[in-house]
Amino acid sequence: MVNLLTDRAFWVNYWESKKGLAVRLPANYLFHRQLAEIVKNGKVKTAIELGGFPGYYAVFLNKYLKLDVTLLDYFVHPPVVNELLEENDLKESDIHIIETDLFNYKPVQQYDLVLSCGLIEHFNDTADIINRHIAFVKPGGTLFITLPNFKAVNGWFQKNFDKENYDKHNIDSMNPELLKSICEEAGLKEVKSGYFGRFSVWLENENQKSAGVRLFKKAVWLSGKIFTKIIPFESKSLSPYIILEAKKV
Repeated sequence: MVNLLTDRAFWVNYWESKKGLAVRLPANYLFHRQLAEIVKNGKVKTAIELGGFPGYYAVFLNKYLKLDVTLLDYFVHPPVVNELLEENDLKESDIHIIETDLFNYKPVQQYDLVLSCGLIEHFNDTADIINRHIAFVKPGGTLFITLPNFKAVNGWFQKNFDKENYDKHNIDSMNPELLKSICEEAGLKEVKSGYFGRFSVWLENENQKSAGVRLFKKAVWLSGKIFTKIIPFESKSLSPYIILEAKKV
């Protein structure tokens, strides 16, 4: 079975369809608490973001947590990265960039923190892609992976209103227990895997959807936000994300 659910052409088209990529990242960017805690407790100095173009988390980690950061992806468009850096008061030299195919690359360096956000679900072999992450982790370092939870309401939205995007995701990978077992089998310790966020729904390139779809999505988003504010909890059915965290001994 081919491991890739996407190819380079998909990502070129995906990023070229995006507008306004150079945004100023806030100090409370998504997953900021988890990352700040890892950096503090693990005395993290170096980090690499895998598959992260245009490098939002690489920028966040350098700007707010003062890490020596590398961005690795097999599609990197330097003008976009540089514009993002400038928007966040950083210089081109503040982020190291490796443009390569992760499947043909052997790490020449290991890092205190290895993270990816929205990467592993694009591959059929979940264990293989996670183990490729682990190869970058320095002994004593931390693996931090996030992915969307398309087994929740948000996945229903993707499947019904953006089937092409939905099909680019390995839904079976969106299983906290599976992710935990893969890390434990690889010898990682202190493995934590679970759902994150109370509720959210989104659509890629939402402005290209019909007015009816946009209105329906807004109504569901608002209803879900109100419901989970009154009864706050994280769950398989509602939470938009999954977080995996583990230590390498």
